[in-house]
Amino acid sequence: MGSSCREALESSTLNNLSTLSNESKKRVLIYRLGSLGDTVVALPALHLVERAYPNAERRMLTNIPVNSKAPAAEAILRGTGLVHGYFHYKVGTRSLRELASLWWQLARWRPEVVVYLAAFRSEAAVVRDSRFFSLCGIGTQVGVPLTSAMQENLPGEGGLEPEASRLVRNLGELGDGLVNDPASWDLRLTEAEHTKARQALSTAGEMPVIAVSVGTKVQSKDWGAENWRSLLREMAAAAKGHALVLCGAAEEFAASEAAAAGWQEAGGSLPINLCGKLTPRESAAVFARARMFLGHDSGPMHLAAAVQTPCVAIFAARNKPRVWFPYGCQHKVIYHQVDCWGCGLETCVVERKKCITSITVAEVMAAVRDVLGKS
Repeated sequence: MGSSCREALESSTLNNLSTLSNESKKRVLIYRLGSLGDTVVALPALHLVERAYPNAERRMLTNIPVNSKAPAAEAILRGTGLVHGYFHYKVGTRSLRELASLWWQLARWRPEVVVYLAAFRSEAAVVRDSRFFSLCGIGTQVGVPLTSAMQENLPGEGGLEPEASRLVRNLGELGDGLVNDPASWDLRLTEAEHTKARQALSTAGEMPVIAVSVGTKVQSKDWGAENWRSLLREMAAAAKGHALVLCGAAEEFAASEAAAAGWQEAGGSLPINLCGKLTPRESAAVFARARMFLGHDSGPMHLAAAVQTPCVAIFAARNKPRVWFPYGCQHKVIYHQVDCWGCGLETCVVERKKCITSITVAEVMAAVRDVLGKS
């Protein structure tokens, strides 16, 4: 037998043994922090974990949300079958009692594998996490980013690697993450959730729907109330015959009403304000019925992209370009790469949010026309 044939046979045998080993696992812990957007961009990785460990009970170790606008991972993944249960803790806790309680919960459950899906953390933090999981008795650790290449979004064609791609790259030993396959973003919405969306949009009748979310939990990402009002005023004139639906948290109801006043001033139909009235998954079902989604860099934007709705997304430059853009080629992203880009600030005072406030209504309106023309 030639060396190349022998190597191919050995590789195939190892892959088969690895697959059989994975299928025998009964308990898999998934480590993923964050809220709505963080959970949605991890969907391809979560689908990959399901394929790799089809017979395991998969539980997620995640954080307790610190903001009422930040839904827990369970609110997004409930009913998907991707995750079967949750362990929660406060990020940054130094309480020995809380850490001991978490250790006891994990050790008592006895996971055989931990799949590491945390966002960027320092090398010291990653090493500390790995040691903690070892102390919990977890024998196999997958995707732990102990190298800079695993922690960073690598440059490639079109810019930096999207976060969803980095996550599945780090899980390469489990197989192909299929990040470009719409099935990898499937939220597995239920018929009840689709029915709720139809009921919520019933007053729109047969009109095509434009979905908008003006909210954000981060000050530096906020485009501004007057910009939104002016934009929706122009949209009403340019998109006659469309219905406007606004989605977001309950705290964003009033801001959405103020923005929608511009739509009504230009003769648009009565807006449908659903802020605080739907679960995140029901909002996703609404977005799936929309012709276009318009909003900030936000969790609702990622939900809309996951259900394959074209997005017009208004981005601050606090993050590096492309890393957190909505995944897919059907979207239009407006991002001004000013001299202070990549600052990571949640509140911007000194520069007065010049990255996002320099984005004009005309610029966004051009993107809206382009997307509506193609959808």
